[in-house]
Amino acid sequence: MRRDLCDGVGIARLLNATLVLPKFEVAAYWNESSGFADVFDVDYFIGQMNGYVKVAKELPPELASKEPYHVDCSKRKGQFDYIESVLPSLLEHHYISITPAMSQRRDRYPQYAKAALCQVCYNGLRLAKPVEKKARELLEAIPKPFLSLHLRFEPDMVAYSQCEYKGLSPTSLEAIEETRGDRKPWTGELAEIWRKRGKCPLTPRETALIFQALHIPTNTNIYLAAGDGLMELEGFTSVYTNVVTKSSFLTSDDFSSMHGNTKAALDYYVSINSDYYVATFFGNMDKMVAAMRAFNGKQRTLFLSRRAFAEFTYKGLEGKELNQALWKTHRDDFAMGRGSALSDCFCEFKL
Repeated sequence: MRRDLCDGVGIARLLNATLVLPKFEVAAYWNESSGFADVFDVDYFIGQMNGYVKVAKELPPELASKEPYHVDCSKRKGQFDYIESVLPSLLEHHYISITPAMSQRRDRYPQYAKAALCQVCYNGLRLAKPVEKKARELLEAIPKPFLSLHLRFEPDMVAYSQCEYKGLSPTSLEAIEETRGDRKPWTGELAEIWRKRGKCPLTPRETALIFQALHIPTNTNIYLAAGDGLMELEGFTSVYTNVVTKSSFLTSDDFSSMHGNTKAALDYYVSINSDYYVATFFGNMDKMVAAMRAFNGKQRTLFLSRRAFAEFTYKGLEGKELNQALWKTHRDDFAMGRGSALSDCFCEFKL
């Protein structure tokens, strides 16, 4: 959501358009519906956008009853596509909605659009006061110093990756099959190629193995930034025992009453303020967390290499030899304290 909001502001600035307060379509992720104000501070957002993009809380009366003209921006790149292809639709219909572009070339934005995009990414989004209060309480309760681990091994993610794993419990295998649908796992040589490309999520057990190769003490305080349904977690917690989650500190009433995106916001807040951040995948949250941590001078950020782990295990490396290979792969990023993906973050300058 944060990524799409950043893109939306950048596009609005490109088109010199007014941005209507965004609505979230989150049902696809959490089977729920919630608004911008449930997560973010609306007035703060509008104030921070002043001078960059005009933001309207609601549509004017003459447009309120109309459906927006939808423009698919998923394949559009750079300012010229938007100016030449999207602006005519905006001028004709006066009210459009857009599908966020997944491969947006922000480096091609003119400086004024980059400034708007960076302003919202780094300064424009503050959690709504009740959510921020709960996030602060959570952060204060976690034993210090601590490492925030974004571990991704949920049934839908594994099914989507089309990867097959040996040694999973019957419960995990059943959950994966229930969500797999038409996405059958690769087999034979194709499975090996796919895994060597780094397409397969690390299991919790594999994550613990890499942690040990990096000499991360097993008594490290670890906050697990993860959603519901994480599988095979005992493969990690049997080695690293000081692991806490949101539910460790929130009351059952607080936890059950929260939207899924509110829970994700708590994980995001804790992760950008943690002493260390480690991610087993390179998803949208990881990119945004790494960018914000770099912006705030917290560069102890590391992305574990799925590709390297697959290559080493296919070569038959194990034990001390595998540990040494994993250490050499991650050594520079781990020692220097910054993730290799920081150069891919949304903005390369600080306002």
